[in-house]
Amino acid sequence: MTITKEFDFLCIGSGPAGQRAAVQAAKLGLRVAVIEKRLAVGGTCVVSGTIPSKTFREAVLSLKATHRDREGLGFQSVAPPTMGELLDKVAHMVRLESQIIENQLGRNGITLIRGDGFFKDPHTVEVRSGSEAILLRAANILIAVGTIPAPPPEIRTDGQVIIDSDDILQLSHIPRTMVVIGAGVIGIEYASMFACLGTEVTIIEQRARPLEFLDHEIVDELIHQMRNQNVIFRLGETVERLELSPGLPKRVIVHLESGKRHVSELALFSIGRLGATGTLQLEAAGLQADSRGRLKVDAEFRTSVSHIFAAGDVIGYPSLAATSSEQGRLAACYAFGRPVEPMPSHFPIGIYAIPEISMVGKTEATLTQERVPYEVGLARYREIARGIILGDDSGLLKMLFHRDTQQLLGVHAIGTGATELIHIGQAVLGMGGGLSYFLTTVFNYPTLAECYKVAALDAFNKIHN
Repeated sequence: MTITKEFDFLCIGSGPAGQRAAVQAAKLGLRVAVIEKRLAVGGTCVVSGTIPSKTFREAVLSLKATHRDREGLGFQSVAPPTMGELLDKVAHMVRLESQIIENQLGRNGITLIRGDGFFKDPHTVEVRSGSEAILLRAANILIAVGTIPAPPPEIRTDGQVIIDSDDILQLSHIPRTMVVIGAGVIGIEYASMFACLGTEVTIIEQRARPLEFLDHEIVDELIHQMRNQNVIFRLGETVERLELSPGLPKRVIVHLESGKRHVSELALFSIGRLGATGTLQLEAAGLQADSRGRLKVDAEFRTSVSHIFAAGDVIGYPSLAATSSEQGRLAACYAFGRPVEPMPSHFPIGIYAIPEISMVGKTEATLTQERVPYEVGLARYREIARGIILGDDSGLLKMLFHRDTQQLLGVHAIGTGATELIHIGQAVLGMGGGLSYFLTTVFNYPTLAECYKVAALDAFNKIHN
């Protein structure tokens, strides 16, 4: 039996973009539906991406701290945290966050439809769940299906020895050895987490530097701290092939083009992500994705079909949960002609490695390329009372100011609380502020925010010398 339902706005996907778009449209008094193929609401962000990985990170830090404290009290043969303990915390958080989102959709009168959706024509999406089919027609449609891990070439993941980032949550134990192929954000995050658990981690990356979009000094500090956790970096290296060792226990053998060979208990492929558009039957809607499954949109997040919008990771950069949420909200406003301010260009980037990193604005490399005269103000956590209290003597915050106008151009941080600390700089940057704000502002003491005062004084002294 096929049922047809009519809506004003239809969101395919319940991740940050779909969720925020649906709520915004509902606030406008429209009939709204959200399609979600998983049992849990929240998309990749909640089920296998942002929320699980960040919860896993906090669980690693928490359990490691408990382990360290018990050792300090004289306990002998203290058992290290297990994968089961870590994943229990992750599962609890996923359930909680998914329920919060589902409740929010319900409070706003949004119809949640579970099943696999695909286009029948530009205004119609069919959703199948088991033997049932529902036809949903809408005046405007948002595609917010997110992404999936890019598969490794010429070999399939098995969820046990060769895995992608989605498989992390299915591991039965903490591996003794691990090869991470790809030093992007996800690869670096998980490499640092497992290194903190005592896993011997090797990172293989074909580029000369990981995370090239970040400030080089910050990346150098990250590499230094990860090497202190016994992480081995193989930069400028390309994987030639993988093979499984004969017999048990299974091992993966990674052959590099340089002739090097790595034998490891686990290989994590982190070589980017693809838009999850493969099953949408886009051609029925008059759309076509690029070679990586992504959709092209204009400044209003419209695709080439004017009433079909796309937002979130499926449209590519910057592929952040926070920006995806705002893109979804804006898309809903544009769809129904509501006036709205465009998203500012100054959005923060957070990388939840151990240690965490965050940035907003421009890097030294960009300013140098653009021939912008600038000065650097630097503060190190070991100079800040709060940093000493936290036991973080390697964190740092740097600010970049225009040498002539003294306007703030960028802020970069690494260390405890970096992703929270960055928001002060983001606010000042967004308001067009500069050095004088930080010189005259009083920050709570002792807090990491004091870094801004110390870095500002450092920049002031350099500018006036």
